[in-house]
Amino acid sequence: MSIDLDAVTAIDVHVHIESDDHGHHSLDDELMDASAAYFKAQHNRTPGVEEIAQTYREQSMAAVVFTVDAHTATGHPALSSAEICDRARDFDDVLIPFGSVDPLDPGAVALARELVIDHGAKGFKFHPSLQAFAPNDTTFYPLWEALEELGVPALFHTGQNGIGAGLPGGRGIKLRYSNPLLLDDVAADFPGLTVILAHPSVPWQGEAISMATHKANVYIDLSGWRPKYFPPELVRAAGGLLRRKVLFGTDYPLITAEQWLADVEELGLKPEVLPGILKDNAARVLRLDRSDGAERD
Repeated sequence: MSIDLDAVTAIDVHVHIESDDHGHHSLDDELMDASAAYFKAQHNRTPGVEEIAQTYREQSMAAVVFTVDAHTATGHPALSSAEICDRARDFDDVLIPFGSVDPLDPGAVALARELVIDHGAKGFKFHPSLQAFAPNDTTFYPLWEALEELGVPALFHTGQNGIGAGLPGGRGIKLRYSNPLLLDDVAADFPGLTVILAHPSVPWQGEAISMATHKANVYIDLSGWRPKYFPPELVRAAGGLLRRKVLFGTDYPLITAEQWLADVEELGLKPEVLPGILKDNAARVLRLDRSDGAERD
């Protein structure tokens, strides 16, 4: 990976790969349409690796990219994380590939190791609600143990869910699996594993803030919501107590960097806080350069 931290203005830690070079999508049409409607997305909903790389290069930003493997729960074939990681090597000046494995698949641990060792995955994305699993169930502890040993972070969807929103029964997707407090057990039992709570964790924002305050290995990414809709307690924490524990993220292609950055300017955060949120905190978490400015106050 050859990301020049001096050349990028920000690191977006939450960007979805929704299609591959074979024309396959990460979700079926009903779930894709429901998600797009929920976010009122008005641009390409299914960008591939090359399009995302071009978009972020034009903005002088880096991006963490991934898919979500939920084939057991959804019955929909997952995009190949191996292919995404391999493809991202062609754009390693802007893209940081994360893998995804289905925790319900018996081969998840072996695949996770393969993705890191053979394909260069720099972390992993999980979506407990979509993947239909409780992350604090000890059945999945061998997976967290493997990621801890591999030294890569785990990014978990938390809070409200746009996938399935507005559909009868939410298409069977259960929000309780995305309560961040379930991940408190994981963070406590695997102190060497970096746990990133993705999104404002509405309706459990207080729990997420408490976890990030209490545990050195827990962080919060600020994706999935336009900043103008952030809960007030999250804005206060991001500008103060947790200024070194929150990470810029969009949830692209559902929210764009332009939208996010325009909104964040209106939150009243101190100018000295923004460099950490936009780049330095992520650089430290992703171990891109231990000698960068991430330690500034």
